[in-house]
Amino acid sequence: MTKAAVEALTRGMARDLGSRGITVNTVQPGPTETDMNPDENVRAVLRQMLALGRLGKDTEIASLVAYLAAPEASFVTGAAFTIDGGYLS
Repeated sequence: MTKAAVEALTRGMARDLGSRGITVNTVQPGPTETDMNPDENVRAVLRQMLALGRLGKDTEIASLVAYLAAPEASFVTGAAFTIDGGYLS
C-alpha cells in the first residue's frame, strides 16, 4: 500500500507543480548491496529472486537519480521508476 500511495502522491504533485516547471518522480529501488544487508545468507536468497542474479549497486541507483535531476529529463514527470534487477518480474 505504501508504494501505491507514494506513486499516487507523485502523480498528483507532478500535476500540481508542472506549470511551475517542477518535475516530480519516484525511484523504487530493490535489493541493493549496502552495509544494511551484511548477512551473506540473506544476500544469497535475494540473488536467487533477481532476474539478473545479483544485488544492485548504490551507484546504479544514484545514476538513475542523477538522470532524473539532469536537464535531459525535463519532460519526465509523474513517473515511478522501479530499479530492482528484475525482482518484480
